[in-house]
Amino acid sequence: MAQIKVYGNRSVWSGRRAEISDALHEALVRTWQLPAEKRFHRFLLLDDGDLVAPRSDAYLIVEIVCFTGRSPEARRALIAALYDDVAPRLGLSADDLEVVILESPRENWGIRGVSGDELALSYRVDV
Repeated sequence: MAQIKVYGNRSVWSGRRAEISDALHEALVRTWQLPAEKRFHRFLLLDDGDLVAPRSDAYLIVEIVCFTGRSPEARRALIAALYDDVAPRLGLSADDLEVVILESPRENWGIRGVSGDELALSYRVDV
């Protein structure tokens, strides 16, 4: 399981949600082998002035909230894909993209009426 939260300025990113979602999802499918139909993205776009950072107006924060279990190599591969593929595709410099991976044990999740550790997944988490 992986859920993506995207933070950015509404004035810059509101018309580009599909483009951002597609680019992020392609990186997750390629590096973490997520199924193509498993897309959970939330856009938390902020009014001008509500995202304060010493970056450009295009500054984008991507949080990946996921089950624990991916190897350090898999996490590095995703981060590399976000900087090498996604950032240029969106016209971002490395300074204007920030990524954080937040992992949580499966038993801390509730999905489809059961604890995450009781959930049968159609894909591997231990990549």
